[in-house]
Amino acid sequence: MSVVTSPSEARNAAAARGRLRLSFIRDAQAGFGAGRLDGLDQRAPLRALFPQPHDPGVPMAVIVTTSGGLVGGDALEVDVSVSAGASALVTTQAAEKVYRSRGATCDIRVDLDVGAEGWLEWLPNETIVFDRARLRRKTSVSLATSARLLAGEILVFGRRAHGEQFTAGAIHDAWEIRRDGRLIWTDAFRLADDVGAVRASPAGLDGAAAAATIVCAPADARPVTASARAHAQRAASADLRIGATQIGATLLVRLLGRDARTLRAAFAELWALLRHEAGGLAPCLPRLWSI
Repeated sequence: MSVVTSPSEARNAAAARGRLRLSFIRDAQAGFGAGRLDGLDQRAPLRALFPQPHDPGVPMAVIVTTSGGLVGGDALEVDVSVSAGASALVTTQAAEKVYRSRGATCDIRVDLDVGAEGWLEWLPNETIVFDRARLRRKTSVSLATSARLLAGEILVFGRRAHGEQFTAGAIHDAWEIRRDGRLIWTDAFRLADDVGAVRASPAGLDGAAAAATIVCAPADARPVTASARAHAQRAASADLRIGATQIGATLLVRLLGRDARTLRAAFAELWALLRHEAGGLAPCLPRLWSI
């Protein structure tokens, strides 16, 4: 296998510094809860596309990384804000690829802000971390008192279709959620040093090919949590583990799977359920998410 796995590697000396800022406001003509794009600021390799949304009144933005993937030294910043009474869905065009690094770290920072009575879905496709890649990502969320959020991510450890395992490298993936400025949940996943042992250990990743997180902050977490737990019991198997926990008014779901496609399908099914129950939207995902 060649050390250079992407044309992007050749430009590593001039690392990418991408930035994307999206803001959505309430569309007064469409009624309460509807949103429309208000501001856009983008810098390569990040761009945003705006296809026809599949939910009336919920504008959809699709993030594209035009470089075809990320290498060590690249840094991306994504900032999404939804004003009071507005709604939006932000997803990505395809899986994000983090290529192997010769030492530098790829840094990604995501900031999400939702105003009172607002609704935001942060639904990126999976991030595929190649063997010997180095990724540091932090997702920070700021919610108003009555804001609602459905956010998640999937990490895939290596390119299984190529027979690749994530045996060395580093992943540091952190979340921080605040409501009215008060910290309500924080978490950090770190995988480094003896990667193989941690991935194989029953107390670690237990041989998983992929892991996922879903965070749901609805108006009332109790019925949503009950539905998520019932669905998790039905969908879980020997190769797919799902756990749902309510922390205050926030629902946290974790998925761990030995097959990345199976995990992705379970993630999508659970997402459809949660967006319907927490957001009152159709229980389906954008066509970009077709399995």
